[in-house]
Amino acid sequence: MASVPSLASTVQQRLADGLSAALPDAASADPLLRRSDRADFQANGILALAKQLKGNPRELATKVVEAIPANDVLKEIEVSGPGFLNITVTDAAIVDTLAARAAEARLGVPFNESAGTTVIDYAQPNVAKEMHVGHLRSAVIGAAMVEILEFTGETVVRRHHIGDWGTQFGMLIQYLIEHPHELDHSSEAEVSGEEAMSNLNRLYKASRALFDSDEAFKTRARARVVDLQAGDEETLALWQRFVDESKIYFYSVFDKLDMDIRDGDVVGESGYNDMLVETCRILEESGVAVRSEGALCVFFDDVKGPDGNPTPLIVQKSDGGFGYAATDLSAIRDRVQNLKATSLLYVVDARQSLHFKMVFETARRAGWLNDEVKAVQLAFGTVLGKDGKPFKTREGETVRLVDLLDEAVDRATAVVREKAEKVGLTETEIVENGQYVGIGAVKYADLSTSAARDYKFDLDQMVSLNGDTSVYLQYAYARIKSIFGKAGDRTPVAHPELELAPAERALGLHLDQFAETVSEAATEYAPHKLTAYLYQLASLYTTFYDQCPVIKPEPAKEVAENRLFLCDLTARTLHQGMALLGIRTPERL
Repeated sequence: MASVPSLASTVQQRLADGLSAALPDAASADPLLRRSDRADFQANGILALAKQLKGNPRELATKVVEAIPANDVLKEIEVSGPGFLNITVTDAAIVDTLAARAAEARLGVPFNESAGTTVIDYAQPNVAKEMHVGHLRSAVIGAAMVEILEFTGETVVRRHHIGDWGTQFGMLIQYLIEHPHELDHSSEAEVSGEEAMSNLNRLYKASRALFDSDEAFKTRARARVVDLQAGDEETLALWQRFVDESKIYFYSVFDKLDMDIRDGDVVGESGYNDMLVETCRILEESGVAVRSEGALCVFFDDVKGPDGNPTPLIVQKSDGGFGYAATDLSAIRDRVQNLKATSLLYVVDARQSLHFKMVFETARRAGWLNDEVKAVQLAFGTVLGKDGKPFKTREGETVRLVDLLDEAVDRATAVVREKAEKVGLTETEIVENGQYVGIGAVKYADLSTSAARDYKFDLDQMVSLNGDTSVYLQYAYARIKSIFGKAGDRTPVAHPELELAPAERALGLHLDQFAETVSEAATEYAPHKLTAYLYQLASLYTTFYDQCPVIKPEPAKEVAENRLFLCDLTARTLHQGMALLGIRTPERL
């Protein structure tokens, strides 16, 4: 499938033709084209070129303009200031380009020609522990990147690196052996996530209290860790019960988040146990890691502690135990050698940046990462409360993710209910839309901030109908859908022969940038660029809706058809863009 060239790329090509005709020596110069508020586009590449050729930039610019052959895309090129080009395209070129986009299911978004295989490591909860607000960002950002990358043709392998291994399991398993009914379910029916988590919570607290107060139990629990690590069958079977019970809970939370988490994609820390010894052997034999005070360490010139001494990455502890580094390095080996990844993307809290920097550098020294295979941490900031401090409950506890999502849905349902009568929504639609709006609000607030920055979790603002919120975009989509309900026998038809109103032009030029924005969000791992684009689209549509009647007062037939065409393409772009962010767009709101 051929992608649709954007207006920007067509204009760029016309300018490049003019440059090479007027200045054969500068054929490869970049016109540096960008959108402009003075005209449709501005090109300021001639300034740099004039410096290079030691010429007068205004004279050069005039020469280039004169060398551009007459064509049906460029309406006017004005030489401005010290040698900028202000470029206005024809209305017909805008409509023709949009018609080509509308003719394609993918809206003209190209497949990435150099697509490879990306393994995305995201949504990493811990077994036997409640998911809290800190788990939200990894899940939401990771899921959006999966959708965006897959849409551009990347082969994506999802990986949920859950915390399912470690010394705490000795305590939990030993307690379960001595209190065998603690994880029993109240009935044969399907177990709710809430019940699974309350079982685990209760057991965790009771085993922790016993571990801290009873030396004999502590000794038995520590011996159980040794059994677990040695692969004792009974111990492993009980460990598996904790993993399975936790998955019931995890999946219920991901379900609330409207996220598709598949069992085969959950490969926890335990999934790499069989590789740890070999990983250490390879690192030691190749000299990448060295023994220091009994531990297997990797040192770096630029990583030092407060005392000025080097801080190593410890791959194996002096007691023979393995740390996170051994697991993470084994995971890289597996993902590169077995899953054939060309990119590894880790959606992990920014506070772990130093750890990942050291792990990636170690993997490079070992030859697992190289020019063909890259690893990137998509580091994200902290979720803050309205007061700008890390988000906690009034009692100073970490906020449970489930409570947060339930509250968002409750607030959103109230907002939907207020307008429901006017639209004639049924109770079922109100409840369903409340979920789509509430969960969409939480996701959008997260994704509309650059991942690296902290963001404030403010539900009042998130479910507001005004401002940069998902509800604003969802209402824009529903409003367009309602227009089609009133359009009668009129249908969307592109009319390149018509003159466009300013609001139609602005909307059209922005619609044409969708493909470029999706490609940018994919290559830069920047979903916030897509949210910014969609918010701008909804804003431009609102202006268009206010200034350009579509149904009433009834415009001429061709004008109505052309405006319906713009409405239809806007709706499709909003729907596709929101889907890439994991957000639903209800038809009626």
